[in-house]
Amino acid sequence: MKLSTSIGLGLAVAGVCVAAVVLSGAVGESSPIPSTCPQRWGGNDIGGWVPAAADIDGVEESLVPGSPVKALICAYPGDNAYPGGERLAGSRTLTDQAATMARDLAYLPVTTAPVGRPCTLIGGLMTNYLIRFAYPDGRAMWVGSGEEVNHCVRTTNGTASSNSYAGPAITTAYKDGIWKLVPPEDPCRGPGDRRGQDELMVPGRPDRLTVCRDATYVRPPYRKRHGRDIARALAATLNSLDAVPSQNTCQGLGGANERGIRLIFDYPQGPAAAVTISMNCVPAINNGLLQADLDDRARDQILRLAPS
Repeated sequence: MKLSTSIGLGLAVAGVCVAAVVLSGAVGESSPIPSTCPQRWGGNDIGGWVPAAADIDGVEESLVPGSPVKALICAYPGDNAYPGGERLAGSRTLTDQAATMARDLAYLPVTTAPVGRPCTLIGGLMTNYLIRFAYPDGRAMWVGSGEEVNHCVRTTNGTASSNSYAGPAITTAYKDGIWKLVPPEDPCRGPGDRRGQDELMVPGRPDRLTVCRDATYVRPPYRKRHGRDIARALAATLNSLDAVPSQNTCQGLGGANERGIRLIFDYPQGPAAAVTISMNCVPAINNGLLQADLDDRARDQILRLAPS
């Protein structure tokens, strides 16, 4: 009799605990982010998936807002011809480099709207990655990305996304525990992706300008550098044009055969911002997220600064 009474009391207490858990979940703002890697990649694409969108201020403007203190990297290798459902292959946790990793990803340009872009179709191995960033106050968020031969990877936090490619740096961080974005030897061949390019053709206050003829043009000089005043003057001209969201396509002009120009705007901190001028296309000006037509004033200003 005593045994059955004890069992009855235990069940009653358990029932109260279950009710408390249910009530706690009902009043909470969001479900906690699991502290371990999912066993499978849940998306059907290369990159572009997270288990849950983050409930953290700033996720619409930045891939990783704030200053996280830990980064758990989860790897899901597979084949880019059959993406989706990859199994977890392993994980690595970064602590002392997590803030730097978050800062560099936060510098990448993002948008909440889909952005079209051309992609090559080379087959090969690829790896999807999930990165769980943990904050000092116990909050956490996921970022999904990937590495593959075509560089056609979407990186997302579940709210905002970026077409900027960080695959090799994530792979190095996963394999070697070292986070480092390696700048290109030739500035003309750099990605030129910087936060704010969805709002302005040239965001912020650039400190230097490199004007490049087509990067495939190898006979020197094919690039020319300019200082802060010239960089900011050209940025102001480009930002004054009527820009529209970029589809990363343009209509060719028949009979025109003028080499394109790439503008690389450097800053005291963070990555460069690049703007491509396709002289034989309309619209001619493109930063990857915005496009604009090239008027005579902008054209003359750019040609004066370009190498001959």
